[in-house]
Amino acid sequence: MALDLSAIGRPIGPLVREYGWKDVILYALAVGAGFDELQYTWEKDLKVIPTFSVATIFDFFWAVAKQSNLDPRGALHGEQEILFHTPIPVSGTLTTNGAITDFFDKGEKGAVIRGRSVTVHSNGSRLYTNVMSIFSRLDGGFGGEEGPSRRVEIPGRAPDFTVDALPSADQPLLYRLTGDYFALHVDPEFARASGFERPIMHGLCTLGFACRALLQSLIPGEPERTRRIACRFTRPLYPGEPIRTLIWQTGEGKALWRVIHAGTGQSVIDGGEFEYDGR
Repeated sequence: MALDLSAIGRPIGPLVREYGWKDVILYALAVGAGFDELQYTWEKDLKVIPTFSVATIFDFFWAVAKQSNLDPRGALHGEQEILFHTPIPVSGTLTTNGAITDFFDKGEKGAVIRGRSVTVHSNGSRLYTNVMSIFSRLDGGFGGEEGPSRRVEIPGRAPDFTVDALPSADQPLLYRLTGDYFALHVDPEFARASGFERPIMHGLCTLGFACRALLQSLIPGEPERTRRIACRFTRPLYPGEPIRTLIWQTGEGKALWRVIHAGTGQSVIDGGEFEYDGR
């Protein structure tokens, strides 16, 4: 199996998806929201957690993986960036168009496949742009460019906010119902064949926990003020393990963040950036 380098620029889409308030609430529950966040878990005055945007484009992820011809046994989420153009309505029809933009060769470490998509709502609004990277551990060494390395300098001081969370031991079983059915997060045999002792958390599920922490700390009850979120996934996390989101305010409407394993202190998501309407 070899990467299909000719896939760069090949159109993906239009990918069309209808969604409603039940999908919005399911996503919120899947990333840990509950009775203490009824604005995300009750249809009365419902608001949308911004990272729900990623759950609406799983078909784009699958298309990037298929067109790139990567080896699924080595596939992990590498990076994610979301730019928000308009607040996300609680229902409607979404149309997503995008393409693979880059293949980067990291040698023995693997390969990076990058894709970019834009999603438009049925009311005519452009909602969000997603830039995603898949780190394919088994597909490096094809002779391509190494590509840039994303670097974010986290402040050396103590964080301004610290938010602890404990995902359930069964969290991936719920999160996968939002649309991410990759076997790595549910099939013990596939997980072992991929080098893990058991199924791991979806990185995007952990991102959802982090997004909730950012909202709670910086713009409580006002997710529509979110303008951008970006991060790099650094280590796998097993379901049921405690996490801690560390947040540093760095300017008006800007913050840096990371997620660590609360037991070991190791980074799970790093280089986090968050931008919001500072008002």
